[in-house]
Amino acid sequence: MSGGTPRVISIVAALAAATVLGAVAGAGTFAVLDEDASPETRDVTVESSEPAAATETFANVYARAYKSVVEITATGAGSTQFGGQEQQAQGSGFVYSSNGTIVTNQHVVDGASSVSIRFWNGTTRRAEILGTDPSTDLAVLDIDAPASLLLPLALGSSSALQIGDTVAAIGSPFGLEGTLTTGVVSALHRQMTAPNNFTITDSIQTDAAINHGNSGGPLLDARGRVVGVNAQIESDSGGNDGIGFAIPSNTVRSIVAQLLDSGTVAHAYLGITMVAVEDGLAVTEVRSGTPAEDAALRAATGTTTMDGAEVPSGGDVIVAIDGDRVTTSGELQSAIDAKRPGEKVRLTVLRDGERRSVTVTLGTRPS
Repeated sequence: MSGGTPRVISIVAALAAATVLGAVAGAGTFAVLDEDASPETRDVTVESSEPAAATETFANVYARAYKSVVEITATGAGSTQFGGQEQQAQGSGFVYSSNGTIVTNQHVVDGASSVSIRFWNGTTRRAEILGTDPSTDLAVLDIDAPASLLLPLALGSSSALQIGDTVAAIGSPFGLEGTLTTGVVSALHRQMTAPNNFTITDSIQTDAAINHGNSGGPLLDARGRVVGVNAQIESDSGGNDGIGFAIPSNTVRSIVAQLLDSGTVAHAYLGITMVAVEDGLAVTEVRSGTPAEDAALRAATGTTTMDGAEVPSGGDVIVAIDGDRVTTSGELQSAIDAKRPGEKVRLTVLRDGERRSVTVTLGTRPS
């Protein structure tokens, strides 16, 4: 399901492409091909989050947190595009639990045949990939390391964040491990495009500097709690231009729990595309073989002009889900994400000028 009006942050395949096209790059990986090759980025938002005491500084936050942040090197077989050479992608991550669970981005370890974790003191260990979820760009790793190195960071509540809250990112931008950058929450409820082209809703926008190699590292609040996992940047230059994006900690908490339980995540799926209009969300496509088609939702058959702009016409306009008003694709997507495959939802739609109720049994999002 994809939206219309909200701006969607995209992932691009290479740092060079990001420089030329002015697209959004994954914040986390740069690949080392060989000494003569050009860097390449891989294809690529508890307790409340109230302000810390006045005596708290980010020097204190860093002192408590930096030993929990790791550098990740993922090695995979090279593609024919690069002559079959072995590739290494580098990113960041953090200790999630004292039993050896590490959290990072899916795009950091995508396609890896081996993963190496480097701790703050230079200790390096091999890690096992327990599970990944490309729909939210999250991955869970397992590592056997001394208890003295497994210092977990606490998760905060991303829903308690406010625009203007101070935040900090710790990671390994360009391989410079243990780097701290600070800033504020610039915006909330942004949308990012996941590695499999689905939408990550409720993403956090920050002006804390996020660069290639930061992906998978923590975005921390003023108390040192993880409120997001850094994932992407929007840049004309290919580097940090003051706009970074993080996966929210509330999403991290849910997805990591499922990955630890089964190694996979099943996302609920409706199967439409839509665009925001004055009355709600106009359905522009009903995909074949989806729950939306089974429920006989109707896609627009044409367009009409309203206030000088063309808008879809002739199809359903979704105005509510389970009685709750929706006006943006992000709101509808978040409501669907809160469900599990097999659950039913009641959509209120405007059809031929009349308000109707349509019950949909949600399916499983395709990978």
